[in-house]
Amino acid sequence: MNVQPKASHYINGRFVEDEGGSVLDVIYPATGEMIAKLHAATPNIVELALEAARTAQGEWARLKPVERGRILRRAADLLRERNADLSRIETLDTGKPIQETLVADAASAADALEFFAGAVAAFNGEFVDLGGPFGYTRREPLGVCVGIGAWNYPIQIAAWKSGPALAMGNAFVFKPSENTPLSALALAEIYTEAGLPDGLFNVVQGFGDVGAALVSHPVTAKVSLTGSVPTGKKVMGLAGSHMKHATMELGGKSPLIVFEDADLENAIGGAMLGNFYSSGQVCSNGTRVFVQRNVHDRFVSRLVERTKAIRMGDPLDPDVQMGPLMNKSQHAKVMDYIAAGKSEGATLATGGNAPTMQGFENGFFVEPTVFTGVTDEMRIAREEIFGPVMSVLAFDTEDEVVTRANNTEFGLAAGVFTRDLSRGHRVVGQLQAGTCWINAYNLTPVELPFGGAKASGIGRENGLAVLGHYSQLKSVYVETGDVQSPY
Repeated sequence: MNVQPKASHYINGRFVEDEGGSVLDVIYPATGEMIAKLHAATPNIVELALEAARTAQGEWARLKPVERGRILRRAADLLRERNADLSRIETLDTGKPIQETLVADAASAADALEFFAGAVAAFNGEFVDLGGPFGYTRREPLGVCVGIGAWNYPIQIAAWKSGPALAMGNAFVFKPSENTPLSALALAEIYTEAGLPDGLFNVVQGFGDVGAALVSHPVTAKVSLTGSVPTGKKVMGLAGSHMKHATMELGGKSPLIVFEDADLENAIGGAMLGNFYSSGQVCSNGTRVFVQRNVHDRFVSRLVERTKAIRMGDPLDPDVQMGPLMNKSQHAKVMDYIAAGKSEGATLATGGNAPTMQGFENGFFVEPTVFTGVTDEMRIAREEIFGPVMSVLAFDTEDEVVTRANNTEFGLAAGVFTRDLSRGHRVVGQLQAGTCWINAYNLTPVELPFGGAKASGIGRENGLAVLGHYSQLKSVYVETGDVQSPY
């Protein structure tokens, strides 16, 4: 089960180790066993990575966008060729079932690199006619960009951030989550093999202090974080104090609204995807499921039936549908929320236990859990749990549910299930969320921007919008006549 990489960091096109950094143990969440040991970056490692990026960035930015795109496309092809091996690494690192990682991790990273490889050549400035004189704008790279990843989708996040940054002509330094440090190193090797010049994609490991050092360094022009709201506030504050560009993709407590005319099987499937995929560890999850009262009981009955059929167990078994939580502390946090739901008066419809399975006695498993009778004031309806815990809330009218859905500090995502498409569009138009679905949930194609409103973030990942976040506009005025001067 050992998946020890060649070294902890990847800088200037090669693996680099510095055993002076604090030890970083990599734990397989299904068994609790250590599968690799790395070291956090020392100040010297941070300096090496940023200097490598600074040195390489200028020449890279001078290439035609289509030339940069060719390299990203080759990297996408290599990701697809090695999807099986990369998916196994991701399963061991995160505990997510192999049936998930095969389709949702390295594969989506490849989609991102492929998209930005083609899109960047057409992402340009504009010509402005000024009646004789004219102006134009240029899209120029920011320089050295820093990415800080979360532990739920490690290689996907690394590609979602580095793909557009590199396409625009920036250099990139990525710090994975200390919980899931492995797959970013594999991506770095693939970039090099695809022909990316040394120094343009660097990986440094570490905890919060390493992230802070990267963000505050004078070389860094921009930071992009995926993480929790409290972490986002800290990083945004630090970036702002140094006048750095920053984008934040943070947490949520997203509403999923099921109207009485919805296809209930589809709505239940969407609610399950929006609560139990990746063991509920998805920032956009629709963990507040509002169901119109006259279909509420039918919805819950079928939901419980389907939830009980979910197969938990060995994440490397292709038939297993749900694995463990990320680590011991997350497991304890989720179990505390389940206890809170019970104590506050919600009805436990199914799940709620921490099962022990033969061969996985030390794994961090929690059953898929459904609470009914949930009210808006309960903690399980207000706070982000980041585990497989669904809250079902009844509602009567459209206006009522829109008001209740928006009554949260978060605004990452929202979903609506209805056969009335006029109502679907009308309702999502009123929901205070950056990413919405009608008759689907948690599908995030790279062609569409992804991100939140309110406390759930600033800026966007993906789509053409993200290329704007990794570039700055330069305006140029061109005079075609004489200068009119009173002097």
